[in-house]
Amino acid sequence: MLRILLGEEPRLNHGLMEDAIETMVTTTQLLQKEIDKNQDPTHDFRKLEIWTRGLIVSLDELEQSCFAAGHFRKSVKAGYVDELSIQEQGEYGRYVYFYKNAFIRVFSILDKLGTVLNDLYDLNTSKVKAHFSYFTVLRQFKYLKTHEDLSRELEAIKDSYRNPMSVLRKRRNAEVHYMNSEMQDDLWQRHKGLNDKVELEDLDQHLDDLKQGLDMVCKTLAASYHYTNKLWSERGMKA
Repeated sequence: MLRILLGEEPRLNHGLMEDAIETMVTTTQLLQKEIDKNQDPTHDFRKLEIWTRGLIVSLDELEQSCFAAGHFRKSVKAGYVDELSIQEQGEYGRYVYFYKNAFIRVFSILDKLGTVLNDLYDLNTSKVKAHFSYFTVLRQFKYLKTHEDLSRELEAIKDSYRNPMSVLRKRRNAEVHYMNSEMQDDLWQRHKGLNDKVELEDLDQHLDDLKQGLDMVCKTLAASYHYTNKLWSERGMKA
């Protein structure tokens, strides 16, 4: 949708994005077949289907926000806030909007996946923490010593993206709980030198961190749903 609004061609999925989406689509097909066959009297399959379709939409929205942030960043040439032209101020504001939208969505998707995994594998994470996150679910896998192959793979993915995810988490926390993350950067620079010009944050580094966050989400979704599809296939569920 955003690509069309920005005059670009629609996205063609490939690589990590394609793997994650196609794997989740396969899951919805498995669930739909079971619903058709058994009528799903408890609505458990229907619930998982709705949640999985929601994750597909959320991943699409995350990728679009990443793309839009990169699109508007290209028009920001100045290195300091005071040097931004009127046009650049508008483009920078649009970059910030989609950048913030994207890094908030990174953790939102992970937490939604945590809800799916908690329900799917009877982890009872809410007994540990009422409002749990994806990372709480990961710890619960290890604590219960259940589905250890999946647990190890998800932990390895988390560890391989530790640095960019730490950056994104701090910015998400600042945005959601304290103040706008870009204002926090400005305040820090003002503190260092009240009469100095305020330098724009490293937009390219921020976009790189965001791209790695998107990759981490794709790999995490793909690993979770590949494991689930394989497990169901071994139990006789076929798409």
